[in-house]
Amino acid sequence: MERTALEAAERAEKRMRDLMVRALNGDAVAYGDFLRDLTAHLRAFLRKRLYQHLDDVEDITQEVLLAVHKQRHTYRPGEPLTPWVHAIARYKVVDLLRSRSSREALHDSIDDEMQLFAHSDQEAGEARRDIAKLMKHLPDRHRLPIQHVKLDGLSVAEAAQLTGMSESAVKVGIHRGMKTMAAKIEGSQ
Repeated sequence: MERTALEAAERAEKRMRDLMVRALNGDAVAYGDFLRDLTAHLRAFLRKRLYQHLDDVEDITQEVLLAVHKQRHTYRPGEPLTPWVHAIARYKVVDLLRSRSSREALHDSIDDEMQLFAHSDQEAGEARRDIAKLMKHLPDRHRLPIQHVKLDGLSVAEAAQLTGMSESAVKVGIHRGMKTMAAKIEGSQ
């Protein structure tokens, strides 16, 4: 099952990349096909990452499509397309979350001053330290995929490109690394 999903992703990447290259060379039909394929890909990509903001998926999809259209001249045909598109999508998601945080902050009540100072980042800091301790004992083939995909939010394809590993090796590294860390946690209790 995992192998067929990987093969399907590779086929989709190749098709979209080929369509984009043809579109950059002036093929309007290929550009229409590229945008249709990309729209479906983006909706799935964004739904997975914005499960708490599903109402915003369509708006961000349209913003990413517009950004891809405006920035298509920056795409290098010899490079993978998906990481380039995902980088644009991530910027749009960050923009949404920032604007949402700013708007929500405008509506926060400041009547109870103690509430402003009650929240501490101590727990988050402790969690980061605990994860860092667990991860420093992992071999690079497990630690790097976890760092890039689970902590930095990169896609498996982007992590593979960054580490020089295959996508399936990245997935295996994440699985085995997470399993090793879980075993260490269970053993310490």
